Amino acid sequence: MNLRRPLTALITIIASVATGCAAPDSGRGATITVYSSSGLSDWYRPQFEKFTAETGIGVTLFEAGSGELVSRVNSRAVWEGLDGAESVPPADLLITLPPFMQKAAKAGVLQSGGADTTGISPELVEAAGLFVPVALTALCFIANPSVTPMPATWDDLLRPELKGKLQYSTPGEAGDGTALLLLLQQLMGKRDALDFLAELQSNNVGPASSTAVLGPKVARGELLVANGDLQMNLAAIKNDKSRFDIFFPAMPDGTRTSISLPYLAGVTTLTTRPDEARRLLALLLSDEAQRALHSEAAGIPVRESIARETAQDTDALSPAAFLTGVTMWAPDWYTVLTELDADLEAYRVAVE
Repeated sequence: MNLRRPLTALITIIASVATGCAAPDSGRGATITVYSSSGLSDWYRPQFEKFTAETGIGVTLFEAGSGELVSRVNSRAVWEGLDGAESVPPADLLITLPPFMQKAAKAGVLQSGGADTTGISPELVEAAGLFVPVALTALCFIANPSVTPMPATWDDLLRPELKGKLQYSTPGEAGDGTALLLLLQQLMGKRDALDFLAELQSNNVGPASSTAVLGPKVARGELLVANGDLQMNLAAIKNDKSRFDIFFPAMPDGTRTSISLPYLAGVTTLTTRPDEARRLLALLLSDEAQRALHSEAAGIPVRESIARETAQDTDALSPAAFLTGVTMWAPDWYTVLTELDADLEAYRVAVE
C-alpha cells in the first residue's frame, strides 16, 4: 500500500488469475474478503497473488482501523461503499490487533481456523483456535527530520513548539492508539497516564481513527510528531521512501519500553468459504510467507525459528536494529478487554 494516500480505508482487489496450476475444484472466479488493520499490504499483495494462482480464487482486501473493522464484523453487515466505491462483502478472514480480536472472539463471530501453530508462542494463540498471530510489530513514534532537537522522552512530546503539529491515533478506534494508552498506564499508572494525555491534548491536532493516516502527514511536514507502528513505518521508509525518523520515548530514568502488538487472524462465522479462508491463513503462516514478511514488509515473523533467523539481519532498517535497547511489554489482552470500556471512558473525560 502507498502510505502517502490519506485514507481511513482502502479497497484493493486482487483479481482471479487464470493459470493452469489452479486446483480443478477451486471454485474459479470466486473471491474471499479479508478485513485487515492497515500496514501489511506490501506483504499481502504477493501472498494473495500466489493464493489466486494456486486456487483460482481472488482476494478482496479492506483496510481500516482495528476498532472500525471489528465493529463492522460484529454487526454482521455489508460495508457500504466509501466515496462511490463498491460495497465490501462481509469478512471471510479478519486480521486485526488486540484487544479488538479478543472482542470479536467474545462476540462469537470467529470460528476455528485450523492453523498449524507449531513454533508459535502459545500465549499468542487463542485456546480454541479462534485466532492466531500472523505478524508481530511494536508501538513507536515518528518525527519529521526537521524537528530540532529530536524528541527523545515522553516529556519532549509536551514541548509547546509541537502545538498543532502532533497527533496520535485514537484509543478505542485504532489498535496502535489503544496500545499507546495501555503502555502509558503501564509506565506511569492509570491516573498519571491520564494526566499526561490531558496535558498532551494541547498539542494534539485531533482524533485519528487509523495510524496509517499519520505517517504520510509526518513525512510531508503537516505534522512534526505522531505515534506509529514499527512494521508499518519501516515498510514506508523502505518501500515508499517516506521521510521520517523512528524513536521510542524514554522515561526520566532513560529506559525505553514499547508494547508488543500481534496482528491476529481469524476465520469469521460470516464466511461462505471457510475452507478457502483457512487455506489462505495457512499460506500466511508458511515458512516462505513468514520470511517474506520480514524482507518485504519489515514485519517480525511469528514462527520463532524464522524470527530467530531474521533477527540476524544486519540491515539498519530491520526491526531488530530499532528494538535494540527497548524493553518489550506484552499485556494480558483478556484482562485489558475487561477493563477497556472503563479505561476509554476515563480517557475521553480526561482529554475533553
